[in-house]
Amino acid sequence: MIRDITLGQYYPGKSVIHKLDARTKIIGTIAFIVELFIVNNFWGFLIAAGAMFAVIGVSRVPLKFIFRGLTAVFVIILFTFVINLFMVDGRVLWHWWILTITYEGLRRALFMAVRLVLLIIGSSILTLCTKPIELTDGLEKLLKPLQKVGVPSHEIALMMTIALRFIPTLMEETDKIIKAQQARGADFESGSIIQRAKNLIPILIPLFISSFRIAQELALAMEARCYNGGSGRTRMNEIHFKKKDMVAAVVLAVFLGVVIASRWI
Repeated sequence: MIRDITLGQYYPGKSVIHKLDARTKIIGTIAFIVELFIVNNFWGFLIAAGAMFAVIGVSRVPLKFIFRGLTAVFVIILFTFVINLFMVDGRVLWHWWILTITYEGLRRALFMAVRLVLLIIGSSILTLCTKPIELTDGLEKLLKPLQKVGVPSHEIALMMTIALRFIPTLMEETDKIIKAQQARGADFESGSIIQRAKNLIPILIPLFISSFRIAQELALAMEARCYNGGSGRTRMNEIHFKKKDMVAAVVLAVFLGVVIASRWI
């Protein structure tokens, strides 16, 4: 399950989506997330899903690879669905003992589950189609106007990119630790909930130590390359908006307009 996490990974490709400016993709992802919280009916989700699958098709990232990322968060999605299913009052559809399913609860449960699925997949597309260095440059460019009020845009962009980039690394490290502990006879699947929580201690302690080691190695590597922050820093490849970015912006504006209009369908 740990290897199924796709957030933070980059899938190499030469599609139009891969070649778009990182700022265009970041703004598009933010707009998509905002859209998911704007819609108030399933028509809006249908439009969002159609646009998302169109982007996936153009990006040429395998659907199997993208949907694999949902496996790791299946428990969260299921928990959200169940909570909304049984905790909302309304017109009763089914009742047994203390459990009651209402029409409003079923609708909200489906609503939240679909929203979470689209949110996770939409966010994953950004990292799958954008190199970490391009993501850092794009975030820094977008945050650059805030430097006038003292916001360290370069440092914020760097921290966010490193955090995303090291999600797969830490997950891989966790997988190695689990397999090493299981080879020593550790059992993580049997026992009560309290016992299972205690069994996680042999995983968490080595993981923390490994995280600090990876962070130290990264800091030493940056110092060895004379990294001193964003001031005076130059880039080998500067990012620029191109015609395809303008076309993507127009498509995004039309998409947002259709989504807003769907609220009245």
